[in-house]
Amino acid sequence: MKKSRYAWYVVFALTAIYMLSYVDRTILSLLVAPMKRDFGISDTQVGLLQGLAFGLFYTFLGVPIGRMADTRNRRNLIAAGVVLWSLFTSLCSVARSFLTLFLARMGVGVGEASLSPAAYSLISDYFPGERLGLAISVYYMGVFFGTSLSLLLTGTVIDALAHTPVVAVPILGAMAAWRITFLIVGLPGLLFALLAYTIHEPLRRDLLKASAGAARLSMRETTGEIGKRWQSLLGISIGAIFQAVPAYALISWTPAYFQRSHGWTAGQAGRGLAVLLLVFGCAGMYAGGRLSDHWQKRGVSEGPLRVGVLCGIGTLLLLPVAFLAPRIEWAFVLMAPGIFFLSLPMGTSAAALQRIFPNEVRGQVSALFLFLLNLGGLSLGPLMPGLLNDRLFHDGKRVGASLAITIGSAAVLMLVAFRASYRAYRADFGALASRQQ
Repeated sequence: MKKSRYAWYVVFALTAIYMLSYVDRTILSLLVAPMKRDFGISDTQVGLLQGLAFGLFYTFLGVPIGRMADTRNRRNLIAAGVVLWSLFTSLCSVARSFLTLFLARMGVGVGEASLSPAAYSLISDYFPGERLGLAISVYYMGVFFGTSLSLLLTGTVIDALAHTPVVAVPILGAMAAWRITFLIVGLPGLLFALLAYTIHEPLRRDLLKASAGAARLSMRETTGEIGKRWQSLLGISIGAIFQAVPAYALISWTPAYFQRSHGWTAGQAGRGLAVLLLVFGCAGMYAGGRLSDHWQKRGVSEGPLRVGVLCGIGTLLLLPVAFLAPRIEWAFVLMAPGIFFLSLPMGTSAAALQRIFPNEVRGQVSALFLFLLNLGGLSLGPLMPGLLNDRLFHDGKRVGASLAITIGSAAVLMLVAFRASYRAYRADFGALASRQQ
């Protein structure tokens, strides 16, 4: 019982750190208007700042950092990343052009690349496979806790300083009021590095018998283990990419949709989306994790992928219609269950991969998964609505239609990818289970 309680403490500590990462990651979503005004940039460039700028180094550094998670102390790796991304978030406050803000956002991505590969690996050593779906889903709730906190905090600051365009800051001097938000969320983040040091580095489980006690495989052996399961890895990754596209699009552009289409203030938009994400997003993650574990206990090995298929169906039927609704009340009624379905597989997709790979490669597989996920989802999700606004509709007020197109098309591809991976995943799950007996 004591070990179980501590295992859940580890999950909650990692969730708090993940929450912080999303506060820093999503802060730009409510700063679209002042950034466009001060930097003279387009919606497409805003999409690049929210997606590609952050995801570039986050994506490409993930794989070598994943190997470090398989061979080094994972707690120390997380703590170093927290310090790095908090400092770069603070530096965003002094950016004077699109390029310098782009570079600062890249630095945020470098720091955050250390977190999830190490966190997945740690959680997998604290929980058995039949409880892993729920544990990683709880960790993934940090996405919505962090996003909601960012929306609430940023919206409140913007509304409070609406009539104070310039603020005098000690040492830094006069600054535009919207820039203060980067300091407010960046500097306190350094304290979260201390939280990482309350996590004990556990013994690594599910090691290959041939390397028990070493926890290290050569690159050739690692590539071989990944190659044996390439169909499952690719199918789950593609499904997760097209789940992430709607998620990032919704987080990045729904505040602008509320403001442009329905005349809300930044504070109202932040509070509205925060409530939807906290209530229905977290409920969806919890339900997805419980459902995946339920199927796992009943011998349905592809349970996590079934959760992804349900996500595709619900997202397709609800969210595109929500963003095309003429009244804000109708939009909210449809967004609530739509966000619930969209959130179902956010934790179970990552857990699915942990279940079919040995411990020695889990960090690297997680990093490769995140590489593909962010190369596609994090880049396309924020970019596509802005691109459609600028290139197809030539009207920023049509952001609702742009979101509907982005989300609807991605939901179809998500559903197909998860369903097509059932057979390969069943085979890989059974092969690892028999190998470790």
